[in-house]
Amino acid sequence: MVLNHLIRAALTNKNHAPRLAYIAPTYKQAKSIAWDYLKYYTKNIPGTKWNESELRCDLVNGSRITLLSSENFDSIRGIYLDMVAIDELAQVSQGLIDEVITPALSDRRGKMFLIGTPKGMNNIFYDYYNKAQADDKWFLYKAKASQTKIVEQDELDAALSVMGKAKFDQEYECSFIGNIEGSIYGEIVQELDDDGKIGSVPYDPSLPVSTAWDIGYNDSTSIIFFQMLNHQINIIETYEDDNEALPHYIKVLKDKDYIYDIHYGPHDLDVTEFSNGRTRREVAASLGVRFRLAPRLPLEDGIHAVKMLLPRCQIDSDNCSDLLIALRHYHRKFNDKERIFKPKPVHDWSSHMMDALRCLATGLDENKTTNTNLQRVADSSYQII
Repeated sequence: MVLNHLIRAALTNKNHAPRLAYIAPTYKQAKSIAWDYLKYYTKNIPGTKWNESELRCDLVNGSRITLLSSENFDSIRGIYLDMVAIDELAQVSQGLIDEVITPALSDRRGKMFLIGTPKGMNNIFYDYYNKAQADDKWFLYKAKASQTKIVEQDELDAALSVMGKAKFDQEYECSFIGNIEGSIYGEIVQELDDDGKIGSVPYDPSLPVSTAWDIGYNDSTSIIFFQMLNHQINIIETYEDDNEALPHYIKVLKDKDYIYDIHYGPHDLDVTEFSNGRTRREVAASLGVRFRLAPRLPLEDGIHAVKMLLPRCQIDSDNCSDLLIALRHYHRKFNDKERIFKPKPVHDWSSHMMDALRCLATGLDENKTTNTNLQRVADSSYQII
């Protein structure tokens, strides 16, 4: 598909001596994936010449399409491009786009295709996927095998039986969690994605902002900023840091131009610090933030509350990328001996943002169902933000 776009663009481009490129992670990949297609789709265009040694196609109007590799992108510095297609983006370096491709396209007002198959979330393909969701200037298209019908259904069924659902979803259904076994919220996030609920979710100045927290010091402190619009929850921003004291995070809140409503905090905010004889909630109130504590529930109840909450959410893919990565990654470990997933989720970097999300879900649920155990004020004379 993109090779045909390159050919059409090469023939219709009004610039002098148009230059277009298809780039794969390796030179061998570029040749094996695209060269035969390029020759096939240009064979009936009069005046076309192919250079086998340089993997280059010269068209009659002076335009040229070249197959390139990203292995040593310094070797292609200085070129200019009117259009480029970068394939298998998950295996490509960010430096290729920032240092070579963007300057090469700029003076020609060129266009770029970024294509590939998901390969986890720790790569630039996932980063650009989130960027495209949040920016209407980008075009985003997912070609799921179940929707395109290019592959026969019996072949898909056979692949599913051999590969397993997680790997099948990655290779055939454009899933970024295919390499994460036991993902707890992955399928729900995929449904949100398919329904268009992950993308640009701008701040609405007419609505107050609430926050949900997971607080740590050596561990990360995570904050989720959200707005309520009737039954819908718009998650507009997240913030996470570690090795910072509470005043740092209070300042983060005060530096934003938000009008705040409720700050939901974890139940351990009421633990008294031995060093000063005060609770964290009292310290926060003295700094201007009055917390409402989420109820203390079993972990599985909190996970269930999040699963019930997520279908109501709209999530900003750019400002909440760390939340989305954590949602897709948060998982249970597989017990090889018993061949079952352990009931307790793996405690890792994703746990802190997920704890904040559980605080949001259980805090909202508590706020909805009862008014008997609402905010106990540390000191009502403090200014609240």
